[in-house]
Amino acid sequence: MSTSVQLHGLRFALGTLSVLPVRVSRWDREAARGGMLCAPLVGVVIGGVAAGVGLALLWLGSGALLAAVGSVAVPAVLTRGLHLDGIADTADGLGSGKPAEDALRIMKQSDIGPFGVISLVFVLLGQVAALARAYDDSWARGAVATVVAAVVARLALTLAARAGVPAARPEGLGAAVAGVVPVGGAVGVVVAVLVAAAGIGLLVGSYGPVVAVLVALAASELLLRHCTRRFGGITGDVFGGLAETATTTALVVLSFGA
Repeated sequence: MSTSVQLHGLRFALGTLSVLPVRVSRWDREAARGGMLCAPLVGVVIGGVAAGVGLALLWLGSGALLAAVGSVAVPAVLTRGLHLDGIADTADGLGSGKPAEDALRIMKQSDIGPFGVISLVFVLLGQVAALARAYDDSWARGAVATVVAAVVARLALTLAARAGVPAARPEGLGAAVAGVVPVGGAVGVVVAVLVAAAGIGLLVGSYGPVVAVLVALAASELLLRHCTRRFGGITGDVFGGLAETATTTALVVLSFGA
């Protein structure tokens, strides 16, 4: 992959997965491929900012709970809440019990149904509670948990965009990135993240980061396969659901490690 394509891919990732002021000049499949391969790097940026906010609140004497709230709020702000909206819409679609076409129509509606509300409540409570436990153990474990969760959330998107996973609709983000990542490329990114997680684990004296990445990817993969069967493929909402599922799972695993 040329330097120019890599740059366009990074812009695609930052421009579609965050609110950072990045100009996306290419929307073709090649740029989408590079963007989804770079998705974990967006997690590094968002996770770093979130950890910074949490540590700043701790330094000001806020306590672990408020630091956790601050760290959880940052990704929501930096993604305009799209991932949270995605898991709510996905929950409504799955919970409807209706055929794929009707479920997809429910997911496109602007309002949030009861399944979506329940999902949001438990996801946010779970993330805050788990991260508060990590911050309470030490500032380092809290910061590590924040960054690892943000990275694995975007890594789940890289895997969801691999070849062989279809789009449920002919339009939207799901259609733009469905199947753009070669399986070998997706595996390579997973290995790179696992190596980085192992290195972080050595620094903090815990194998928790590696376990968190593996368990979070397993949970998001289960959701991906279920959504693919129910909806016939992936959508932008499903991507959001996968990201929040991976985030929550990673934080819960790391809270046990703390």
